[in-house]
Amino acid sequence: MTERVLFVINHKAGKNKNLELEIVIKKHAINFNYEIEFYMLCDNEHATTGIKNAIEKFKPTIITAVGGDGTVNLVSGIIYKQNIALLIVPYGSANGMAKELQIPEELASCLDLIAKGKIVEIDLLKINNQLSIHLADVGLNARIVKRFELDSQRGLLTYAKHLFYELFLLRRKKFTINYNNQIKKVNAVSITFATATKYGTGAVINPDGKLNDGLFEICIVKPFPKYELFKITYQMFRNKLKTSNYFEVIQCDKAIITCRRATLLQVDGEIIGKVKQINLEILPRVLKVLISKQLSHPTLVN
Repeated sequence: MTERVLFVINHKAGKNKNLELEIVIKKHAINFNYEIEFYMLCDNEHATTGIKNAIEKFKPTIITAVGGDGTVNLVSGIIYKQNIALLIVPYGSANGMAKELQIPEELASCLDLIAKGKIVEIDLLKINNQLSIHLADVGLNARIVKRFELDSQRGLLTYAKHLFYELFLLRRKKFTINYNNQIKKVNAVSITFATATKYGTGAVINPDGKLNDGLFEICIVKPFPKYELFKITYQMFRNKLKTSNYFEVIQCDKAIITCRRATLLQVDGEIIGKVKQINLEILPRVLKVLISKQLSHPTLVN
């Protein structure tokens, strides 16, 4: 059967504005004999309706999200539980989920997965009324994401600038975590909710993460002395955070987290706003994604 591929393209997400995406895609489609249609993201307010209409009209077998984690999240929230596969084309500033799935950065190699890849089913995490395919959190990183959104510059250096600004503030809050019939009270500078393992920077925040095991992790970074900052950063980038006395992981399939004072929540790089309660629930293996047949994927359960 000839594949029908709908390309959802977010031109605003990418740094490489000179790449002629449509020309490369059209040539690839001719070479590999699949049908294509384009949907250009311009207005996020009407994007969901527009993509749904495009799906209804074109009836794709594959949808390709060309953008960053926000674009991937948007498309995933529309097609999950449907018999449509997702292909991620990394075109954002950090592209965390693409790195998690070892998707090639080079466009042609990425498009080759349409003909040569394999489909796996992964979990999504429901967070209040949002879905997360990658990482969500409150605290330190959420504030960095907000600063990043307001900055006219993009890229890892811009993220690092805001990271070090926030790190030296190191605000802490008290949280109550209700999970597995247990109640735990913690002080934290950051709490991450995830099935994925690492940020787009490569820093590992969830060492035990599996994308399709029917569980998610609550990753708690506890208040730490400022002189421990560089050690903790090193541990994250060397995947040794589990050895830190200031880190704890809770694994579950449902949880409720409350905070006395409203705290900023971000989901897959998009700011949701301040919340006092976070309801978390895993949705097991509800999203089909295309990945390489040749590579091993340590964050996937066979």
